Amino acid sequence: MSSSQSPDAPDDRGAVTESTVAEDERDAHAPHTPDRPPTEQEERDAEKAGDVPPESAEAYREAMERGANVKGEGAIDL
Repeated sequence: MSSSQSPDAPDDRGAVTESTVAEDERDAHAPHTPDRPPTEQEERDAEKAGDVPPESAEAYREAMERGANVKGEGAIDL
């Protein structure tokens, strides 16, 4: 570890310290709240979010089907 590096910073190999892990755990369990309520425009947009034109829905379904059946390079093996 270099002299300018804090004791909680990752080292040159990318390892993290116990205090870094503890801080990540604390942050993961902290309450997460919005910084402000939605605006009127955001409320209206949210109400319309489910209104998808049928042709867009069909194009999305086709893309999902193509992606599910992709073979070769770019395929994700699970």
